[in-house]
Amino acid sequence: MIKSLMYFAVGTMISFFLRRLTGDPADFWVELYVASAFGIGWGLAYFVDHPDWPLPKKMGISLIGIVFLVAVGLIFFNFETAVPSIIKFSTVFVAYYMIASFRESKSLRY
Repeated sequence: MIKSLMYFAVGTMISFFLRRLTGDPADFWVELYVASAFGIGWGLAYFVDHPDWPLPKKMGISLIGIVFLVAVGLIFFNFETAVPSIIKFSTVFVAYYMIASFRESKSLRY
Protein backbone atom coordinates (compact mmCIF):
# COMPACT_ATOMS: atom_id res chain seq x y z
CA MET A 1 0.00 0.00 0.00
CA ILE A 2 2.85 2.39 0.81
CA LYS A 3 4.47 1.79 -2.57
CA SER A 4 1.13 2.32 -4.31
CA LEU A 5 0.78 5.69 -2.61
CA MET A 6 4.36 6.51 -3.57
CA TYR A 7 3.62 5.65 -7.22
CA PHE A 8 0.50 7.81 -7.04
CA ALA A 9 2.47 10.78 -5.67
CA VAL A 10 5.41 10.41 -8.06
CA GLY A 11 3.14 9.85 -11.07
CA THR A 12 1.06 12.89 -10.20
CA MET A 13 4.12 15.11 -9.73
CA ILE A 14 5.78 13.95 -12.96
CA SER A 15 2.62 14.44 -14.98
CA PHE A 16 1.87 17.81 -13.37
CA PHE A 17 5.32 19.25 -13.97
CA LEU A 18 5.48 17.94 -17.54
CA ARG A 19 2.09 19.51 -18.28
CA ARG A 20 3.19 22.82 -16.73
CA LEU A 21 6.51 22.89 -18.58
CA THR A 22 5.44 21.70 -22.01
CA GLY A 23 1.82 22.75 -22.38
CA ASP A 24 -0.12 25.93 -22.39
CA PRO A 25 -0.59 26.81 -18.70
CA ALA A 26 -4.20 26.33 -17.68
CA ASP A 27 -5.97 26.58 -14.38
CA PHE A 28 -3.85 25.09 -11.56
CA TRP A 29 -6.66 22.89 -10.22
CA VAL A 30 -7.55 21.51 -13.65
CA GLU A 31 -3.93 20.58 -14.29
CA LEU A 32 -3.63 19.00 -10.86
CA TYR A 33 -6.81 16.98 -11.47
CA VAL A 34 -5.65 15.71 -14.86
CA ALA A 35 -2.19 14.93 -13.49
CA SER A 36 -3.71 13.04 -10.57
CA ALA A 37 -5.53 10.81 -13.07
CA PHE A 38 -2.11 9.66 -14.24
CA GLY A 39 -0.97 9.11 -10.65
CA ILE A 40 -4.15 7.25 -9.67
CA GLY A 41 -3.82 5.02 -12.72
CA TRP A 42 -0.22 4.18 -11.95
CA GLY A 43 -0.82 3.70 -8.22
CA LEU A 44 -3.92 1.54 -8.66
CA ALA A 45 -2.27 -0.58 -11.35
CA TYR A 46 0.58 -1.31 -8.96
CA PHE A 47 -1.85 -1.92 -6.09
CA VAL A 48 -3.86 -4.57 -7.96
CA ASP A 49 -0.77 -6.22 -9.44
CA HIS A 50 -1.18 -9.45 -7.47
CA PRO A 51 -1.06 -12.60 -9.63
CA ASP A 52 -3.21 -14.48 -7.13
CA TRP A 53 -6.07 -11.94 -7.26
CA PRO A 54 -8.91 -12.82 -9.64
CA LEU A 55 -9.53 -10.59 -12.62
CA PRO A 56 -12.99 -9.42 -11.45
CA LYS A 57 -11.44 -8.09 -8.23
CA LYS A 58 -8.77 -6.20 -10.19
CA MET A 59 -11.30 -4.76 -12.61
CA GLY A 60 -13.66 -3.83 -9.76
CA ILE A 61 -10.94 -1.84 -8.04
CA SER A 62 -10.07 -0.09 -11.31
CA LEU A 63 -13.76 0.69 -11.81
CA ILE A 64 -13.80 2.32 -8.37
CA GLY A 65 -10.89 4.50 -9.54
CA ILE A 66 -12.78 5.51 -12.69
CA VAL A 67 -15.97 6.27 -10.74
CA PHE A 68 -13.95 8.40 -8.31
CA LEU A 69 -12.38 10.37 -11.17
CA VAL A 70 -15.74 10.88 -12.86
CA ALA A 71 -17.39 12.00 -9.62
CA VAL A 72 -14.65 14.50 -8.79
CA GLY A 73 -14.52 15.71 -12.38
CA LEU A 74 -18.24 16.29 -12.60
CA ILE A 75 -18.55 17.87 -9.15
CA PHE A 76 -15.67 20.33 -9.42
CA PHE A 77 -15.17 20.67 -13.18
CA ASN A 78 -17.14 20.12 -16.36
CA PHE A 79 -17.69 17.08 -18.55
CA GLU A 80 -14.96 18.13 -20.99
CA THR A 81 -12.40 18.01 -18.20
CA ALA A 82 -13.59 14.72 -16.69
CA VAL A 83 -13.47 12.64 -19.88
CA PRO A 84 -9.77 13.20 -20.76
CA SER A 85 -8.79 12.28 -17.20
CA ILE A 86 -10.62 8.95 -17.53
CA ILE A 87 -8.86 8.31 -20.83
CA LYS A 88 -5.50 9.11 -19.22
CA PHE A 89 -6.26 6.81 -16.27
CA SER A 90 -7.28 3.96 -18.57
CA THR A 91 -4.25 4.41 -20.80
CA VAL A 92 -1.83 4.26 -17.89
CA PHE A 93 -3.63 1.29 -16.35
CA VAL A 94 -3.60 -0.71 -19.60
CA ALA A 95 0.00 0.27 -20.41
CA TYR A 96 1.13 -1.01 -17.00
CA TYR A 97 -0.39 -4.42 -17.68
CA MET A 98 0.80 -4.52 -21.27
CA ILE A 99 4.38 -3.98 -20.08
CA ALA A 100 3.86 -6.57 -17.33
CA SER A 101 2.63 -9.11 -19.88
CA PHE A 102 6.12 -9.28 -21.39
CA ARG A 103 7.55 -10.60 -18.13
CA GLU A 104 7.38 -14.28 -17.32
CA SER A 105 5.73 -13.59 -13.96
CA LYS A 106 3.11 -11.34 -15.69
CA SER A 107 3.72 -8.81 -12.94
CA LEU A 108 5.93 -5.76 -12.49
CA ARG A 109 5.73 -6.11 -8.75
CA TYR A 110 7.71 -9.35 -8.38
